[in-house]
Amino acid sequence: MSTKVDVMAEATELAVAAGDQDPRVGLRAVSALRRLLEQLEAVQVRNARARGWSWQEIAAELGVSRQAVHKKHGGSR
Repeated sequence: MSTKVDVMAEATELAVAAGDQDPRVGLRAVSALRRLLEQLEAVQVRNARARGWSWQEIAAELGVSRQAVHKKHGGSR
């Protein structure tokens, strides 16, 4: 549970920093948010696949094509 709380706290801090007036601070936060988002997506795709979801079901939830999600996460099983 603490890991989930830690991730949420980090995301919240980064979201606040992304709006900073200093472009260096804001851009670094945006970059960190992008990395965090990619990690979270990979975790949830693995979770969905472990629960028997098809690539099409995952793609529909992510709003992308089945081919795109399979290409990106195809080795994530």
